[in-house]
Amino acid sequence: MENKFLKNYTLFNLIIIAIVSALGIATKPIVVPLVHIITGPLFIPGGAIAGGFYMFWVVLGTGIVKKTGTGTLIGIVQGILVIATGTMGTHGVMSLISYTLPGITVDIVFLFSKNKKYNSLHYILGCTVANITGTLISNILFFRLPLVTVVLILSVAALSGIVGGIIAYSIAKGLEKMNILEE
Repeated sequence: MENKFLKNYTLFNLIIIAIVSALGIATKPIVVPLVHIITGPLFIPGGAIAGGFYMFWVVLGTGIVKKTGTGTLIGIVQGILVIATGTMGTHGVMSLISYTLPGITVDIVFLFSKNKKYNSLHYILGCTVANITGTLISNILFFRLPLVTVVLILSVAALSGIVGGIIAYSIAKGLEKMNILEE
């Protein structure tokens, strides 16, 4: 049985998806403990702040590959990686949901472009929406914090997402200038 969805991707695209998926998972155990130094005493879930610094990989991969569904595919691969390796951030089979939904939101943001010409707003909004989605899903599935706390945490997640989006945009523009990406 053929998978027509994956036929849209070149080998280069799939390698980029695999690399950014792995980097996103590898970054999390480094960033989260550093963020917990600040957020732990304030009783703020560290993932809300750290999220922008590992969600940007989903946004960067989507911006590089430039094909609809890339964010979703990165999220699925990340969910599978987390389940298979048992690394930080695993929530069992629920990881497929908590990693895939942010990827879907990135895909939705990147749909609003003309001829796949992405600008800084795509990256910033993509990372912001992905981090807000990831934070909200984590709260719904695991934390169930009060509404006031959730609103505060989502605001922090948005700020972190903005920073992550700026980082992703800067890296994407740098890669384009080096002319090493597929056209």
